[in-house]
Amino acid sequence: MSAGSRAPLQLAILISGRGSNMAAIARACLAGLINARVNVVIADRPGVAGLSTARDLGIDAQTVSWQNAGDREAFERALSEAIDAHQPDLIVLAGFMRILSPQFAERYAGRMLNIHPSLLPKYRGLHTHRRALEASDAEHGASVHFVTAELDGGPVVLQSRVPVHPGDTESDLATRVQATEHIIYPRVIELLAQGRLAWDEGHVWLDGKPLDAPMVEDLSAHTRN
Repeated sequence: MSAGSRAPLQLAILISGRGSNMAAIARACLAGLINARVNVVIADRPGVAGLSTARDLGIDAQTVSWQNAGDREAFERALSEAIDAHQPDLIVLAGFMRILSPQFAERYAGRMLNIHPSLLPKYRGLHTHRRALEASDAEHGASVHFVTAELDGGPVVLQSRVPVHPGDTESDLATRVQATEHIIYPRVIELLAQGRLAWDEGHVWLDGKPLDAPMVEDLSAHTRN
């Protein structure tokens, strides 16, 4: 099947807050920039702004509350049920702040992406912008990667790079990096939708060849400061 005749990739997007990456992806789908459709947006807590944004875009928006679940096993069971009801081809973590179990990651191996605000393997976990500033890094960025059992440790597909300016605050750097996230996340999803990007038993392939190192884009020109 040619790329032009491929069925749209069916997406489930998981969020915890504003959902700015979710919105960027959904709008790219609606504009025909990605051959994909967002079937559902699921938040892990009620009332977050991203749920309203999703509904405004005509997307089914649901909550699977981690606070009401009792424990992680029950939460992940409910989350899986909500996801599987929509039969997505790809699960997209977009500012989803729950650490998922190895069992959950394995269940969706090769079908789940995340975006992390650092140049992985640097600064896994939280407070990435602060840590980049404390280390006096000259550049910073974001990484789109497949999700595995290792926290922020799955194969990285694409990274954005931006400069760190003298006098930057965490907020300055976060704003600069987030602007690039809205570019690179849709690009990776489109590669999957085109059939150019593939997962095979823990290894990533691009255009029929192993992707041994992440693709990197300097997106300095796309940031405002």
